[in-house]
Amino acid sequence: MFRWNMRIHLASNSPRRMAVLTERYDEVVQHGLEEVDETPPPGTVGHQVLTICQRKADAVLASDPSTAIVVADTMIADPDDLSLSMGKPRDMAHAATMLHRLQGRHHQVWTATGVRALGEWRFWCESATVKFPSFSDEVMDHLLQTESWRGKAGAYDLHGEMGQHATLVDGEACTVLGLAASALEWLDELTEATDHMSG
Repeated sequence: MFRWNMRIHLASNSPRRMAVLTERYDEVVQHGLEEVDETPPPGTVGHQVLTICQRKADAVLASDPSTAIVVADTMIADPDDLSLSMGKPRDMAHAATMLHRLQGRHHQVWTATGVRALGEWRFWCESATVKFPSFSDEVMDHLLQTESWRGKAGAYDLHGEMGQHATLVDGEACTVLGLAASALEWLDELTEATDHMSG
């Protein structure tokens, strides 16, 4: 795994995105954004998530050029209408509604990620397919009572309580966790270039 001496600034409050980055890179700081309009625009879920990601990039203030800034957004496509998105649940009742809609079915997870490095932004938008089994009342109650749904698109965390139930059918786990795989590959390329320059 490449390591680089540039700081990465994750402009997101997501603990899962932070965990993905800290597993790969040495120096990562996290500061979330405030007052970003996350209202989905008309269009496909891929378009919606990319637009919101770009809004987050617009909200980022200029920083030290030695810092790579990462923004991201994740949404679930409604399995009954792929043009409709499912974001984060408002409360437990909303989380229960989402999980009931997703159980026993496949669904698509869309993640857009932007990286500002070398003085410019680059964006990626990718999807993954996840399958849920049908949940017993006991499992559903456990998923809700543990509150692992809080702050998670589609009301679940693939590396949390839902991990023992969900199956990743297609795509990358990091996409479901909130970072596009191609964005991480780009950061790895920057790492490799930095290693060569410092070697």
